[in-house]
Amino acid sequence: MEISTSSNTVTIIGNIKSVGDFQLIKSTIDPLKVSHNNIIIDIKDSLSVTSSVIGYLNKLVLKDKITLQVKVGNEQLITLLDELHLTEVFKARKV
Repeated sequence: MEISTSSNTVTIIGNIKSVGDFQLIKSTIDPLKVSHNNIIIDIKDSLSVTSSVIGYLNKLVLKDKITLQVKVGNEQLITLLDELHLTEVFKARKV
């Protein structure tokens, strides 16, 4: 997995599948939430996300009051988020 940032946008390329991936995502987003209350996460091609990432993103929205916009490149992942009733919470959409 590769991750990069530009302003308030986090771009993730590759599958999100390990605890290390979660830690990298968290360590990338944590500094952004200090200066941005609206964060865009562009997940280019991952088939799924780990439960720890889902929990972290949920915490950002519900506890930290961060507005997320999750762009999803993979149909399977958008279906997963929809089945978990997270499409609205994360403002997820297929791009």
